[in-house]
Amino acid sequence: MQEHFDDEYVRLAQIQGFRSRAVFKLSEIQDKDQIIKPGMNIIDLGAAPGGWSQFARPLIGKKNKLVALDILPMEALEGVDFIQGDFREDAVLQQLYDLLDGAPVNLVMSDMAPNMSGNKSADQARSIYLGELALDTAKTVLAKDGIFLVKLFHGVGFDEFHHEVQQFFSKVVIRKPKASRPRSNEVYILAKGFK
Repeated sequence: MQEHFDDEYVRLAQIQGFRSRAVFKLSEIQDKDQIIKPGMNIIDLGAAPGGWSQFARPLIGKKNKLVALDILPMEALEGVDFIQGDFREDAVLQQLYDLLDGAPVNLVMSDMAPNMSGNKSADQARSIYLGELALDTAKTVLAKDGIFLVKLFHGVGFDEFHHEVQQFFSKVVIRKPKASRPRSNEVYILAKGFK
């Protein structure tokens, strides 16, 4: 807990009014890869507490859609449509389609992570499973040439997942933002050019 409060990114988030330190991971990827552009429609999976949506919203333009989904509640954010529910459920997916109202989705981003149990192999399997869910969503909703950004943990199943992503996108890179804690084996797979 002390590590959290001593964390420079936690302090920065508080000072800058962001909901989580995770915003700096997305900010760093944005600086390097320019994945969020005006005119885009975005889906933010595992969005609570809302830092990524908060960061992305001003970058896309007022008319564009940003839909955040999470099983956890999230305080409202201006200009962000929030769906609380499990996107594996048809009713939740239908809500998503209704909100999009035919608008093309240009970016699916997922900062989802399982609740860590401390059992490395179980946690890793759940992380890969969440990545698969995010990829399935991306394959379902992304417009041609769309972008997919997903958090994963290095370990069993990572290489297979990475390879699977490469089959659907023309350019795939791995990013380890400085805001990721050094001892964490989390990385982000960034895939551009959805086929």
